[in-house]
Amino acid sequence: MPTSFTTRSSSRGDCSRTRPPRWRGRARSARRTSGNSPTTGWEASSSSRTAPSSWSPTSRAMSSRATRRCSTTASRLSRYGGRPAYRGGSSGGRRNGPPATLLTVAQVLERYTAGPQTGVFTDGSCSGNPGPGGWGVVYVIDGQILDQHHGLEPHTTNNRMEFRAMITGLGLLGPSEPMDVYTDSQLVVNTLTQWAAGWERNGWKRRDGEVKNLELVQEAWRLLRERPLARIRWIRAHDGSLWNEYADSLATAYMRNEV
Repeated sequence: MPTSFTTRSSSRGDCSRTRPPRWRGRARSARRTSGNSPTTGWEASSSSRTAPSSWSPTSRAMSSRATRRCSTTASRLSRYGGRPAYRGGSSGGRRNGPPATLLTVAQVLERYTAGPQTGVFTDGSCSGNPGPGGWGVVYVIDGQILDQHHGLEPHTTNNRMEFRAMITGLGLLGPSEPMDVYTDSQLVVNTLTQWAAGWERNGWKRRDGEVKNLELVQEAWRLLRERPLARIRWIRAHDGSLWNEYADSLATAYMRNEV
């Protein structure tokens, strides 16, 4: 059964947590958009969208939003000694072999500055594929963290974690909110921008067989259709883009002793 974790700022400016590690930092006031958003805290969720171009039914200038950022303190990096991790980047949304290090979010913030500074960034990871896996989402406006979530499943696949991250990311947006939603999974982008509409018309069947991870595909497609101003964008994996690396760090948090 999937488990999700949420980190948010309190009204006093301290970052609260629902699982180790401890978070400290300053917070700026933020306005959360009402609508479908993940439940906070430790929870079991019953269920939980990638091509090098954007997709949107229409476009509109992004509305202003207040922002909140939790600045994490530097923390010790521990290596993961288990099976190779599959972490985004190919047509199937996976890459063989673990990185040299698994960075904490604090280390990511210290090391990277490049890439888009506004958007919802999603990523999934799996050790073994199938095996234990995790997903991560960070919502950023002008380089300021508005919200972030991560979770894990004891037995899953990388593609399922990529879809679960996308579902959570879309859920952070209001129905009329224009925003880019990034993923490094070509499978997720192609599914949501090219294939899902046809599968739906065909009774959720492919011409050459069943739709894999159907319940996740249907949920992601539903959320995207309810948010016509959301744009699904592909982002290259592990090329130094700050917030993609940050989402990756959240997705691999289950491999470390700390976020």
